[in-house]
Amino acid sequence: MVSIHRTDISMTGNLMRSNSQCIIVIKELTKDYYNIRAVDHISFCIRKGEIFGFLGPNGAGKTTTVRMLVGLTRITFGEAFICGYDVVRDYRRVRELIGVVPDASNMYSDLTCMENLIFSAKMYRIPRNKRRNKAEELLKFFGLWKYRNTKFKYLSKGLKRRLTIAASLVHDPKVLFLDEPTTGLDVMGRRALWKKLLILRDNGITIFLTTHNVHEAFQLSDRVAIINKGKIVAIGSPSELQRKFSVREVLEISFYPNDIGPSDLYNFVDGAIRVNRKNDHLEIILQDEIRVLKGLLEFAKKTNHSITMIRLRGADAEDLFIRIIGEENA
Repeated sequence: MVSIHRTDISMTGNLMRSNSQCIIVIKELTKDYYNIRAVDHISFCIRKGEIFGFLGPNGAGKTTTVRMLVGLTRITFGEAFICGYDVVRDYRRVRELIGVVPDASNMYSDLTCMENLIFSAKMYRIPRNKRRNKAEELLKFFGLWKYRNTKFKYLSKGLKRRLTIAASLVHDPKVLFLDEPTTGLDVMGRRALWKKLLILRDNGITIFLTTHNVHEAFQLSDRVAIINKGKIVAIGSPSELQRKFSVREVLEISFYPNDIGPSDLYNFVDGAIRVNRKNDHLEIILQDEIRVLKGLLEFAKKTNHSITMIRLRGADAEDLFIRIIGEENA
């Protein structure tokens, strides 16, 4: 595992002390379930008006962290503040300041889009004379106006996702918590939703984005925190993480016969961080390209295989993620 450097901790501490920069401050946040530590003394802050990507493998502690922040799970140790309010002591005030979008849409299936939003506005105690106007504004913003009289159950996955996010914004929250916002969406639906999230960010809403999608996190986020085994192992802008944990190159290779598996190469070739199967070829994330190339030639000769294709390319966000969390979790 790659640990966060002392300089990272120092910078985070300085930022946390500057209330003018931070809208969410997390200090030593910890969650234990019996004898299991799900979140382990994490500390960081989120700046006003940024998209903050929270990334990690399954079981890393992402969902538990969010549940503590929004008041759905008791904090074992540590503290967290949103807009200066303690998420435990000032729970009711915090709820007024945040919007929460779960990973699965939670609208009423037999209500129309308009009815769902008006009902959500009612739950947030929006005055009766303002509910319909707010619902109309959100329906138009999310491209749902023509579906205003369509029942939720008849919408596509992408439209359902948009309406669910719209419902979380009826009370004009300062912070929006998004859990896997584009799961199940096609490319067009995903890109359309990304554009809306960027507009919300530009309008001053801070977005806490929890996702398994590495490319989504690096594409959308101003900064990314990577959590692994309950600990923050890296935090910074995508470009900062690229510089700090850069994997210089990825080697793509094909053999004939095409019967070589990732474990065959990984166990034989020195200098590789990871080997993946990609359709008809293998991808080797390089630590030392010279040692890998020598090892591949020896491997091909020893096993009587021919190398039919070999190509070097730059590392992408997924390669970087694997480099940061370590081979044992990939």
